[in-house]
Amino acid sequence: MVDQVRVNQQNLPKKERYGIGELLKIIGLKRSTYYDERKRIINKNDKYADVKLVIKEIAEKGKWKGAYTYGYRRIMPLLEKAGYHVAEATLRRLMNELGVQPAMYNRRKNNRYSSYNGTVGKIADNLLDQTFDTTTPFTVLHTDISQVRLSDSNWAYMSVVLDQATKEILAASVSQSPNKLLIMDMLSQLEDNLPNNFNPVIHSDQGWYYQLDYYREKIDSLGLIQSMSRKGNCLDNAPMESFFHLFKVESQSEIKRCKNISQFTHLFNKYINWYNNNRISNKTKNMSPVDYRTHVLIA
Repeated sequence: MVDQVRVNQQNLPKKERYGIGELLKIIGLKRSTYYDERKRIINKNDKYADVKLVIKEIAEKGKWKGAYTYGYRRIMPLLEKAGYHVAEATLRRLMNELGVQPAMYNRRKNNRYSSYNGTVGKIADNLLDQTFDTTTPFTVLHTDISQVRLSDSNWAYMSVVLDQATKEILAASVSQSPNKLLIMDMLSQLEDNLPNNFNPVIHSDQGWYYQLDYYREKIDSLGLIQSMSRKGNCLDNAPMESFFHLFKVESQSEIKRCKNISQFTHLFNKYINWYNNNRISNKTKNMSPVDYRTHVLIA
């Protein structure tokens, strides 16, 4: 009734029209009751109402620190698994209506860290040559260092090892400086998490610390086979580039709130735990890295 009156008023001069508040007062209807009923009627006439509920539920499961992280490519197969089939354009439109799109991030502002200082030690061969198709856990590992600027204007550096087959993070260390301690802490974690009887390739860029004796001797003692990207070719270590990009996209607002290295370390460790155990990916059959490893690859 109220909406019909509003429609009928459209041809009247503006000064003679009633506002929504005045109309509700005249008929003695509470504003909350009106909007609840209006929403019910709209939903009743919305053929995508049920689909939206499922999209919202899936998107909520993918939230990290209050931010949505699942794009339409990850929601689509889960929606189909639930029995709902919609076109890609429709799904993107519905996600936009629901306000559940993941944050966008400009790679050009990624503060990508470059550790290349020329040849200061030994350069290993590129054993992978951009072949990232292994399906056996603990056979091909990637490692790299990246940086983010904290709210106190200082840099935080992250050293990470990723399993190519599962996308699982096997080691992750944080420091205020990209130094030997950062690298050795990362390798110490890797030693604890790497099962016996595995001799994986560990691939990195040509960063100066990966060329030095202490690093090569340590990975050799762990039975790891060293491989390096070509100079200046980030695509040779794309899996690590992808991981750091995801972290910076999905945690950008939280990173800005970190006032010191201690707060950032806490945030980064929580993200790694969430990433390994909760964050699904199309590349891991819509499972988390840990679930994919335990239930698919070595089941």
